[in-house]
Amino acid sequence: MNVFLDAFAWIFSPDRTTGYLPLGEAILQHLGFTFGSVALAALIAVPAGWAIGHTGRGREIAVFLSGAARSLPSLGLVVLLYLLIGVNFKEQAAVVSFVLLAIPSILAGAYAGIEAIERTTIEAGRAVGMTPMQVLWKIEIPLGLPLLIGGIRSAVLQVVATVTIAAYVGLGGLGFALIQGIQTRNPAQILGASIVVVVLALMLDGVFALLQRILVPRGVAVQRSAPRRLRRRPSPQHA
Repeated sequence: MNVFLDAFAWIFSPDRTTGYLPLGEAILQHLGFTFGSVALAALIAVPAGWAIGHTGRGREIAVFLSGAARSLPSLGLVVLLYLLIGVNFKEQAAVVSFVLLAIPSILAGAYAGIEAIERTTIEAGRAVGMTPMQVLWKIEIPLGLPLLIGGIRSAVLQVVATVTIAAYVGLGGLGFALIQGIQTRNPAQILGASIVVVVLALMLDGVFALLQRILVPRGVAVQRSAPRRLRRRPSPQHA
């Protein structure tokens, strides 16, 4: 119990506002790497996922590449790219590894959101004269948005936890405090920095969970609940 008290004392100590890397600055760096990497991953994965879901082509390749990207060890990839690209481009090396980590979840959310749409809904759009692009932008993308947000949410949680390894190549973030605590054998600092990472992840998860609920189109909610009401409704033969 004393370890936890010491950890919270470390977090709220006035010393955290001073020094080489104040805690507030470390959190901002951590968030910067997280959102920057996820944004770059989304620029790649979202259009690719929409194209796969809309055309139905390339899903097997996407699943294979996503699985391969998930299996890459993030720390090993950061160090490898750091050595290959050079010391002057260590930020780029770290960001590339975080982008590769975030792509699979976003890609899966993008194409799964479109694949989950009832085919009758899409056929109804085509029946009223919508072009393929109109079907994509007016039906598939809006209705697939909840699963896409879920994919982004998963990617953010994966990246925010992994960004701590950026400190291994001297990039700061909350990993700096973790590594410093390990080097100085300071358990309060190690646990305190870990708690901050966990709290940050939980806060981001809550924000994206709320965003996911807000962005669910009203028609989707009605469509999901309709079968249950219909099952309770007596059939005309037994009326």
